[in-house]
Amino acid sequence: MYKCTDAKGKIYYTQTPPTECLGRPSEELSKSGTVMRKNEGQLTPEQQAQREAERKKKQEEDKLAQEEKRKNTALLNTYSSEKDIEDARTRAIRENDTAIKDTEKKIAEGLKRQKDLDNEKEFYAKKAPPAKLAQDIKDNQIELKNQQNLLEVKKKQVADINAKYDEDKRRYLELTKGAAATAKK
Repeated sequence: MYKCTDAKGKIYYTQTPPTECLGRPSEELSKSGTVMRKNEGQLTPEQQAQREAERKKKQEEDKLAQEEKRKNTALLNTYSSEKDIEDARTRAIRENDTAIKDTEKKIAEGLKRQKDLDNEKEFYAKKAPPAKLAQDIKDNQIELKNQQNLLEVKKKQVADINAKYDEDKRRYLELTKGAAATAKK
């Protein structure tokens, strides 16, 4: 059975959709009279635009939820306890500290090389130094600047490393405590 209301407000109950209700909202009823399916009829352009916007919003929300689920699964597969997270943090900070020490060592070597090049340049005080010496001085200055920039980046990374592992730990606790609470019910 079909139930629909025409433009004048008259309600129809028929075996086939009546022509008076074409393009209008209708309901398909079971033999017992319960609504099995609703047909919304033709939508106005505004309704179509609204429905499309809702569909896109739902798709985006689903995509974000799927990405969050993927991240959570990866987190739970990576760490088996809070201690694992702290161990990973310690390793990352240790590696960063090693990189900082290596960079500081390269800076010290560069400064020593700069001093040696300056001493050699003094030998040519009354005449122009050879092109190779000038190029070596320039290359050494560039290398020193690059190493100093790298040192600054590595020192700033400590805060980023801690923030990353703090967030991982927070999410891990949230996921595992939530799972434990669900398991107790």
